[in-house]
This record gives sequence, C-alpha cells and structure tokens, in this order.
Amino acid sequence: MADTATPATASLDNVERIDPVTASVIQGALENIAVEMGHKLMRMSYSSIIRESEDFGAALIDTQGRQLCETPQSTPLQSGPIPGYVSGIQQIFADRGDSFAPGDVVIHNSAYHGASHGPDVAFCVPVFHDGGLVGFSVTTAHHLDIGALSPGSCGIVDAMDAYAEGLQFKALKVYDRDNKNQPLWQMLRDNIRASDLVVGDMQAQIAAARIGAERFVELIDRYGLGTVEAACDHLMDYSERVMRTAIETLPDGVYRAKTFIDGYLDSDDPSRGDLPIEVTVTVNGGDITVDFTGTAAQVPDRPINMPLKGTTDCAVWLTIRSILLDSAIHGHIPQNSGLTRPIHIVAPSGTLVNPIFPAPTIARFCTGNQAADTLMKALGEAVPHQISAGVGNLHVIAFSGLRGETHWVHMEIHEGCYGGRYGKDGMDAVDTLYANTRNNPIEDVESHLPLRVHRYELRDDACAPGQWRGGIGSVREVEFLEDGGVSVEGEGHKYAPWGFAGGGEGRTASLTFKRKASDSLELPSKVPNMTTKAGDRIVMIGPCGGGYGDPFSRDPAQVLEDVRDGLISVERAHRDYGVVITDSITVDAAATEAARRSKQEGRQSHEDQDHQP
Repeated sequence: MADTATPATASLDNVERIDPVTASVIQGALENIAVEMGHKLMRMSYSSIIRESEDFGAALIDTQGRQLCETPQSTPLQSGPIPGYVSGIQQIFADRGDSFAPGDVVIHNSAYHGASHGPDVAFCVPVFHDGGLVGFSVTTAHHLDIGALSPGSCGIVDAMDAYAEGLQFKALKVYDRDNKNQPLWQMLRDNIRASDLVVGDMQAQIAAARIGAERFVELIDRYGLGTVEAACDHLMDYSERVMRTAIETLPDGVYRAKTFIDGYLDSDDPSRGDLPIEVTVTVNGGDITVDFTGTAAQVPDRPINMPLKGTTDCAVWLTIRSILLDSAIHGHIPQNSGLTRPIHIVAPSGTLVNPIFPAPTIARFCTGNQAADTLMKALGEAVPHQISAGVGNLHVIAFSGLRGETHWVHMEIHEGCYGGRYGKDGMDAVDTLYANTRNNPIEDVESHLPLRVHRYELRDDACAPGQWRGGIGSVREVEFLEDGGVSVEGEGHKYAPWGFAGGGEGRTASLTFKRKASDSLELPSKVPNMTTKAGDRIVMIGPCGGGYGDPFSRDPAQVLEDVRDGLISVERAHRDYGVVITDSITVDAAATEAARRSKQEGRQSHEDQDHQP
C-alpha cells in the first residue's frame, strides 16, 4: 500500500443512494466488529479494572472523526470520547506535519486533545484500503498506573497541574510502519509502576485495535468502499432523525437546575469546596442546548476539572440519550455520531466543565457524574416520568504496595446507586451514569492481592423513602495484609442525592480508616496517598439515591417486603410510609389507613397555615 494519509474517495453513484436493507446489514457488521474488539481486549487484558470491571472502550471512526460503532461492553466514558481522541490526534499530526501510514499505531492520552483523562490511554490504528486512509480503529482503557506522583491512577487528588498527573502521550507512534518504537516502550517500562501489567494491557489494546482494522478492511472488500460509506452516512442520518424526533416530544422552553459537589471540604481555600454545577436546558424544536453558565470556576491546582471534549460532552450526550431514547422503549438504535448532532453544549472557558491547560483533570468523574445528575434534574420538569431521582456518586480507591523493588497496584470502584424512578425503585449498589463499570468480585481481589474483604453488603435502614424508594449504597471493609498505601477520589460526603416529586433525600457517603493500633479516623471524600500498615482497614460506605414520589403512595405490600428483606426497620416503615407492621411481620391494614390519614391531615393543616396571610 502507498504511504498516504489521503482519505479514499467513494463512488458518487453509490454515495447518492443506498437501500435500507444493505445499510442495516452493514450496521450489523460494524457492530459485530466492535463487539469482537471488546471481547478480544477483555480476554487478553491482565488487570482486573479492564478484565472484570470492563473499564475500556472500542470503536471505529471515519476520516471525518465520526463514530461509526462502539462496543457494548464499554462504559460510556470510554467509547464516547473516542471521536475526540481521533480529532485530537489529527490536530496534533497536522500541527507538527506528521502523517499516517500503514502499520502505524498511535498512543494518545492528552486530556486537552480529546482524551477523557490521562489514565484512559487510547491506541489508534489508521485503516488503509487500496492505498487510501478510510478510518481508524481505536481502543481505550483505564490503566492501573501512569507514572504520576503517587501509586495508582486514581486518588491523585493533590495533583497541582497536568504535569503532576502522570505521563502525557500526545499522538506518539508506538509502531511506525510496523516498526516498534523501542525507546518509547522502554520509557513506559521505566516510568510506570506495575509496568508488566500496564504494558500487557496496552499490548492487548493494540491487538484488539488491529483486529478491528482488519475486519473493517474485510467489510470494505466485501461491499465496496462507496457502499460502506453510503451506509454509514445513512445510519448517522437515521440516528440523527431518531434523536431529533425524541427532542421534539419535549415542550419547547427553558429548564434549569443547580446542584453542588463537595470539592475539597477539608481545604482552607473556599474556592475549592462547595462548588456549584448549574445547567440551563433550552429546547427548540428538534434541537437542545445545554448551557453550564453559572458553574464554578476551575480549580487551578486540584484535579477535579473536566475537559469539555472527552468528559463534559460525553456526560451530556449520555444523559440525553438515556433519558429520551431508552432502549426498553425505542429498541436498538445505531450508536454513532448522528445521535449527537442535535445536541449543543455551552461551557464557559475557565470553569469546572471547560478548564484551561494546565489545570489538572485526573479526578474529573467527581464533577462529571454530578454534571450528568444536574442535567437529569433539569430535564425532570420536562419529562418527569423518564428520569430518576438524585444519583449517588462513587468512590475510586487505589490500593498499592511495594514488594522489594516491585510495585503492586489495584484500583477498586466502590459503586454508587440510582434514585427511584417512575414505576421502579432505584438500582442498588451499581456504578452510575457515564461510568457504568462492573463490580469487581471479591474472589478476584483476594486471589492475587494482599487484601482481605471483611464486609461487602448493602447499607441497613438507609434507603430514601418514596413511592419508589431510592437505591441503596453498599458497605465494603478491606484489610491490608501487608504494609502499603491507599488513596481515594470520591464525592457526596456533604450533599445528599435529591428527592423528586415528594420523595425523600438520599444518604451521603463516608469513609473510615481504622488503624490497627489506634482509633478510627473519618476521612474526607478525597484522600491523597497515605501509608498503611498490615492490619489496617478502610471502610467505604456508599451513598443512597433519592426517593421518587410521595412515600404515602407506596404500596404497603412493598413496604412490608422491604422490612422482611431487612432494608428498612419496622419503625421507619411507620415513620416514613405510614405503614404499621405487626409483631408477626404483616401489614395492619386498618392501622395503616388510619396512620396515613392522620399524617396526610397533618400535612394539609401545615400547608393551610403556610398559606394564611
């Protein structure tokens, strides 16, 4: 093949028109390519954050930077930013006069050039067909360490700028025309802790991206470039129409919401804590604009800022897509860049949602999940039956240690939960919104790490009341079997998830550190690396989501079931729901009716007093 980065040219005859059956067949083929990429990466990876938690992404991108498909095993915050990774790589290549060639593999993780944050490293394989560049096959994954100031790729919450967050790879060729860039690979091994695991995961990414490139070429060989490109245009136009139609069901108007994140509540600097996220949504026909004006200024020396491209945009896209195009209602919709065309984002420069380099960004999920939650709250006024109440954010914990000269590193995602939603209780103990990683099994943790999990259970008597109760957070207690270290990035220790339509507020999260030789220590939501001794323990208590709807409208049978399951106490059943449970753990229907009537009369009397002149 010729050395060129010139996009291939499709036949105009084929581009002008394509039948929908052929387009659907090609859609299925593209999606199968992405699925295969995801399976290859997951099966070949070494670390549990990829292999078990599935914190990775895979997608095919065309030469215009448009996403054609993505793997369903991915989290939205991995596959969603891939078009931004590619556009960032293209920009850097253009700035330095570089070009793509067959056999190239590019590594990229620049948070200010499309990447989500530094630990989410992409490997990009340019795809050539008959000498012309036809697209890119890309994988992303969160890596255990990226050579930052403390072990692990999370919990680096005292990073003062982007340079303190680890190695920055700005569109570098790890393979140049199939020739391995040995000095670059040696640099990786020399500067990354647990390098065998990390480099092994990177090689798995490359293998999966190459598989995607091969399959994309095979697809073009079968149908012809013109037909494939015409199908892709057709599919993106279709996805755009579906999204615009969904937006058009919303009443035109302006919808607003405001929430807060902890930030750094233990800091003496007031600009680091109690930080507002403000969202104004404007619906105009088939277009929707999400404006973050009013959101707090960036924190210039702490890493909770979130890049506009790669994080803020993905938070917005994911929230709108999941609310307006629920697959349970709308069925399968091609996941491509057409879905984002009707969505417009306004994010003032120099704010948490659009920081200015070199503001650090590595802990950007703290802000990002809250931005998604705030957007959902704003949309609640327009589509109250399609949102959940407030979502409980998560903790990400980095466990680490040193055995001789060798580091071990483990990343644990302590999940949050969802609020109640119309017709259903909130989901318990799950990763939320744009993260959506899987639970890491205890057996996997204990089989190869010097850690012991003593507790992993749902919180007792803590779920938010509502006609549909809020989801319940989990409790984990982990002991160090050897000396080591721990760091945490998290949110939600001060601000509880919001209730909706009369539902109660959720519960905040907490962290407790138990020294073997002393008393317990309550920790803030963000903890820089701290040393631990064998026998020390960390207790992670996850948040509980907000309740949805009037608790007195909850079916007494459901309240009884929650009591029998140990989720709420008999006392809370009466206090929060007006449901009277007998000693034999049954519902006293007459007493329940009387209790609810009495409480409702009390409410009405209170409201009447409030309205008196």
